[in-house]
Amino acid sequence: MKKILIKNGYVIDPKTGKDGHKDILISDGKIEKISESIDADACRKEVKGKNNLRVVDAEGLLVAPGLVDVHVHFRDPGFTEKEDIYTGAKAAAKGGFTSVVMMANTKPAIDSVDTLEYVLNKGKETAINVYACGNVTMGLKGEELTDMDALAQAGAVGFTDDGIPLVKEDIVKKAMEKCAQLDMPISFHEEDPSVIENNGINRGKASEFFGIGGSPRQAEINMIARDIKLAEGLGTSIDIQHISTKEGVQLVREAKASGMSIHAEATPHHFSLTEEAAIEHGTLAKMNPPLREEADRRAIIAGLVDETIDMIATDHAPHTAEEKARELTKAPSGIIGLETALPLGITNLVDAGYMTINKLIKLMSTNPAAVYHLDAGYIAEGGPADIILIDTRVSEIYEKENIASKACNTPFIGCELKGKVMMTICRGEVAYEA
Repeated sequence: MKKILIKNGYVIDPKTGKDGHKDILISDGKIEKISESIDADACRKEVKGKNNLRVVDAEGLLVAPGLVDVHVHFRDPGFTEKEDIYTGAKAAAKGGFTSVVMMANTKPAIDSVDTLEYVLNKGKETAINVYACGNVTMGLKGEELTDMDALAQAGAVGFTDDGIPLVKEDIVKKAMEKCAQLDMPISFHEEDPSVIENNGINRGKASEFFGIGGSPRQAEINMIARDIKLAEGLGTSIDIQHISTKEGVQLVREAKASGMSIHAEATPHHFSLTEEAAIEHGTLAKMNPPLREEADRRAIIAGLVDETIDMIATDHAPHTAEEKARELTKAPSGIIGLETALPLGITNLVDAGYMTINKLIKLMSTNPAAVYHLDAGYIAEGGPADIILIDTRVSEIYEKENIASKACNTPFIGCELKGKVMMTICRGEVAYEA
């Protein structure tokens, strides 16, 4: 039985708040021991030979729980020219993610047990933990609920029609009631299609620059307000995805204060960029919901600081170069994000003075794991050996040729970012090493 001994690292566990220089011994996919000092020679004797023990010197590195992303698109089945589960998992591991939750807008959609099992079985062949949501409605059409009981029993960890807003209130209410019964989260893509002319670009300075109608902030505000109202008294755990407006943040803050079980995600691009990036980068900064104004970016950061927004999720959305080369209104929305998420957090949240690295890891690991009931997001004896080693001192230029994803649709190429994942360990095995 092979073991890994991590020595001399600075260990943080946001779940308990404990941190300090510790050694960690990993065995059989679990954390066997955490101590001030673990003797490597004694471990070698125990495992009968040095080949059965790998000693990792983590001097100067941060040792943290593996990151958890509850919002990724791996495009498999149906769109594997953009990404597949194998390449998506590689990108995740390189970014420090040991657990990801796939969205269900695949083709076919994850509205049946067969498709769910296909995704989960393929995920088991990767080096990380790949989970999936089931669809709320059949075929993403918003008309008929899926067999949510069957999908839950088959391993779905939540429900969403992400990519398409749920318009019909009666469907939303029934889905919320079912999710409350199942004790599972339901996540919402909050954009009111009735007020959007051209999605992916903010209605304001950016839409005026391009001479299009764009997407007004009210599109998000309307839907968040509606779903908060529908969820009142149900006890449903609801997740407001990729929040983009200051008003949306305030609506969630007030709902949380009232005692509702409401959660929210912010993407790294929404806390890092504004609509100015869309003007500069065009389709490479087109996403749903769009990048908005500086006041919105600052409100999102404030929401992360006080945990009104309790999760950072990438909304990793790969597209081919050919698709993104289309004219603005015809190109698809979305950017990749798994490999830049942690450096963007370190650069724009930690180094900018908004929060500690411990808080950032909590938002990117501990909190999302808790919302989706995953055994992840902490470092403890007997717990899962899902661990990352981070060098928070290193700055690197993000370069196209180093991207692990199939896709390279991102406005961050050429940017200098702080922080680098040096090693990702998942289930006690090295999933990525720099």
